[in-house]
Amino acid sequence: MQLVLASSSPRRRELLALLGLSFEVCPSEFHEHPTAGLSPVEQVRRFACEKARSVALVRPRALVLGSDTVIDLDGQLLGKPKDLVDARDMLARLAGRSHHVHTAVALCDHGRNIESVEVATAEVRMKADLDQAYERYLASEESLGKAGAYAIQGLGGDLVERIIGDYTTVVGLPLKLVAQLLRSAGYPLLVNVEDLYRRKPYANWNRFTT
Repeated sequence: MQLVLASSSPRRRELLALLGLSFEVCPSEFHEHPTAGLSPVEQVRRFACEKARSVALVRPRALVLGSDTVIDLDGQLLGKPKDLVDARDMLARLAGRSHHVHTAVALCDHGRNIESVEVATAEVRMKADLDQAYERYLASEESLGKAGAYAIQGLGGDLVERIIGDYTTVVGLPLKLVAQLLRSAGYPLLVNVEDLYRRKPYANWNRFTT
């Protein structure tokens, strides 16, 4: 059974590789357009499903994994910033406050009639901007292309005070949830997931304990 990751995200490729799996990468061509009336959790479930489905249509004999991440601030979805002006606005809204990060994982295998999706959620508390740290971060342009305009695994980790939940959920692929879904689909895992979480072998993971 061939596993296919329906994502062009280098972070998701790196995280999935930590499970010791052999997989191909086939980015989804699904375009994320929010649907009016859906909650952030409903929205992220839809995005992950559509990504997996779109790739499964062209890879009907494969087990396709799709994923999506959104930021939930008081029930309002924050996606990826359009530009640095938009990123500055997002970070100003997040500074000194807590928000939720929802990451959905979907599996789709048309040949075996498998379609499942689950969501992992983590709470993130951001530091208050007391010394222009947010402006320095914006200057790095790391905000671009990141949900909520920050990357916890990069320089954006300096803006985060603490997290409650799975660190890999915030990065963009909750590995415990992925492992659970793969086992349910009959896909073998060779890596001890609990040991992986003890070792925390990914950028900035050791900085955040839950």
